[in-house]
Amino acid sequence: MSKPRTASRAATCTLAVLLTAGVAGGTAARAEGHLPLDVSGTPMPSLAPIVKRASPAVVNISTRGTVAEKSGRNPLFDDPFFKRFFDAPEMAPRQRQFQSAGSGVVVDAKEGFIITNAHVIENANEITVTTNDGHDYKATVVGSDVGADIALIKVKDAKLAALPIGDSAQAEVGDFVLAIGNPFGLQHTVTYGIISAVGRSGINPDGYEDFIQTDASINPGNSGGALINLHGELVGINSAILSRSGGNIGIGFAIPSNMVRSIMDQLVKYGEVKRGLLGVSILTLTPDLAENLGAKDLQGALVQQVVEGSAAEKAGLKAGDVITAVNGQTVKAGPELRNRIGMMRVGETVDITYYRDGKTHHANATVSAKGAAPGEESPAGELHRAFEGADLGDASNGGGVLIRSVEAESPAAQAGLRQNDVITAVNRQKVGSLKDLRAIVKGQQTLLLIVRRGDAVIVVPVR
Repeated sequence: MSKPRTASRAATCTLAVLLTAGVAGGTAARAEGHLPLDVSGTPMPSLAPIVKRASPAVVNISTRGTVAEKSGRNPLFDDPFFKRFFDAPEMAPRQRQFQSAGSGVVVDAKEGFIITNAHVIENANEITVTTNDGHDYKATVVGSDVGADIALIKVKDAKLAALPIGDSAQAEVGDFVLAIGNPFGLQHTVTYGIISAVGRSGINPDGYEDFIQTDASINPGNSGGALINLHGELVGINSAILSRSGGNIGIGFAIPSNMVRSIMDQLVKYGEVKRGLLGVSILTLTPDLAENLGAKDLQGALVQQVVEGSAAEKAGLKAGDVITAVNGQTVKAGPELRNRIGMMRVGETVDITYYRDGKTHHANATVSAKGAAPGEESPAGELHRAFEGADLGDASNGGGVLIRSVEAESPAAQAGLRQNDVITAVNRQKVGSLKDLRAIVKGQQTLLLIVRRGDAVIVVPVR
């Protein structure tokens, strides 16, 4: 008499049966639709067919290189006066040899193209690719984009198998996925889980992020490996984890395949990413700022400043506009707009949907390589007494309130106000004088200031 399966095992098998049936329906030719084994005459579902097909496309990447490191010597030796006085010799920075390992995914077998993370090959002088069948190949770098943490390397005269690239826009929370890589140096380890979230950002504020979050185990060495769906398609490149110990706790992040494809195309063509710029300084529209604009449920990226001569100015965008969509795809926050525009090629025309004065408008802008406003995103701070530390007076020409001076580190300075700024409107109400300003801001906790700064008009939000 056979022992009964545990509840967790039974639940897993039942779920897998449902998954396999769902995948196999109408697609009998797909490898993942076949039930490979049986136990006592009963077919058992398995992810093995997907893994067998995908594994040859996932490779191990090992690197060697040198990095400069601080010597730990007394900082006096770096002081110019000390070196002149004591005639101290110049000392070159110490070089340290390093070795590291990661993973990669073959995306074009004919050309020998392999995608990995930029941080996997950083500072590498020598890159070795090891395939699933144990063959080693020397690789060269085609191009790298640190902002998105994607690199493209190439091997010559290698027998490779490529992984088809799926459409990550179709990935949904709850979809089952597999992660394949080389964690902790263990060759070709496979884990599975679900997509926990999509569109994650804020992991690296300086990067271009639109992460797929998954609870499929991702550990050191998995970087650059594949996140695949149940059709055996690449939907993401594993890149980062959130962890207190350095190991997996069920929060991993993968760069979506659509972003990977876009970057790869540019790396092949240019050897680098020529990132498009719109020429705006933006911030995420918060509910209280939206209410001040008279659109309580509005979401998007608030245009804080438009750079003179930029693509945004030529398209007719102005400070105070709220960009709500790019090429018909909704924009809910500042980082989304930054990512969308940053992934576009220089010279590409984009349809911008924006909100102004209670109406939705459209504009066509041709993204350029120049014209960036200082700071891609300027989130409003939780500020109080917004004008404390500023000397205000009536503007002599054109109306408004002139900021004659601003004390350093004062609430006014922290709010972004500068000397010679002219406040022309607050919360959609025109400001003609200091008297007007006092009346408008009385009792208000959140302010949306329209400020004339030189030849530019900018928005300064204050909470």
